[in-house]
Amino acid sequence: MIAQQLQEIIKAGEGLTVEFKECRTRVNRDVYESICAFLNRNGGHIVLGVQDNGIINGIDPEGLTEIKKDLVTTLNNPQKINPPLYALPETFTIEGKTLLYFAIPESSQVHRCIGKIFDRNEDGDIDITNQPDSVAHLYIRKQSTFSENRIYPYVRPDDLRGDIIQRIKKMVRADNPSHPWSTLNDEGLLQSARFIPA
Repeated sequence: MIAQQLQEIIKAGEGLTVEFKECRTRVNRDVYESICAFLNRNGGHIVLGVQDNGIINGIDPEGLTEIKKDLVTTLNNPQKINPPLYALPETFTIEGKTLLYFAIPESSQVHRCIGKIFDRNEDGDIDITNQPDSVAHLYIRKQSTFSENRIYPYVRPDDLRGDIIQRIKKMVRADNPSHPWSTLNDEGLLQSARFIPA
């Protein structure tokens, strides 16, 4: 993302995949609801320091470090966003004002924000927690879109590529030499990852 692309996003305005939040001196609570909704829908762009109508107010530079810390801490807290999200905001300066930008991916999982399920509709975030049909449709859409949620009953462990499993072990050892996967055989790793029954 470059500043020119961000300016184009701001100019196009809010919509299904774009949300602006003022957040001048602190993170508004509804920022996390929007992040949850984007994760549950198609992903999108969240820009902090911009009013709903696209006017750039910017973030108070003195509060920038605290706002970033609050964002990262909350997104990694499963009591706030569950499953947690690892994402870092990018800092931009446009029209001499500081903005924070998040690219939120579409998730393969259904996320909750403080126990509530949010979905995106046009330029709004909707709490669908107590709407069983909407929640069911969300789960069905995730299952039909992402292959990791599909069950392949005729695939056996010997159908999988052993070189990929070895690469996974190598990556795990590089990141954490004492990780349990580094000492497991291929079948044990697949069981631990819940790809096959134990």
